[in-house]
This record gives sequence, C-alpha cells and structure tokens, in this order.
Amino acid sequence: MSDVMIQVEVAYALPEKQMIIPLTVKKGTTMFDAVVQSGIADKFEGLDINSIPMGVFGKAERKPKERVLEEGERVELYRPLIADPKEVRKKRAAKKAAGEE
Repeated sequence: MSDVMIQVEVAYALPEKQMIIPLTVKKGTTMFDAVVQSGIADKFEGLDINSIPMGVFGKAERKPKERVLEEGERVELYRPLIADPKEVRKKRAAKKAAGEE
C-alpha cells in the first residue's frame, strides 16, 4: 500500500436519519476498511457492518473486504428490502390487467 491518499465517502440511511461521511484514506483501502474507519457503525444503533450488504454508487459488491476503492467513490450500506421489487411489479401488472379486462 502506498502513502497516496484518496477521497471517498461512506453512506447509510434510515427513513428518519441519513449520513454521508467524507473520508481521506490511503490508496488501496478496501470498502470494508473505509466503513470501519468512518465510524458509521457507532452512529446507528444495531448496524452490523460485518453482515450488511455494501455497494458503490448503487452497484452491490459481493466481496467488500476485497474491493479496493478508487478516488471519489461512495460506499453505500444497504438495508434489507421491505418488499421484493419484482413481486411488487408483478402484482401491479396483474392488478392493471384485471382492471382492463
């Protein structure tokens, strides 16, 4: 790892509270390491950074402990979905079809 520093952000949101934490980290820092360094887990009760899904700018990452960040990227921590978007679309389409018949 070099001593070159990069700017990244770590983001998490609940319906009642959202937070984006800007960070300066060493080039070569992983997504997971940036989340740890941000201290965001201390700001949200019950946030388990070891099991929460993570991504960069809306794209989920399967291995956040291995994914190295680039300058300007934002690590996002994802809450579980309340409803499966595919199921919601299917129900909406079925309802619309039933109403048109």
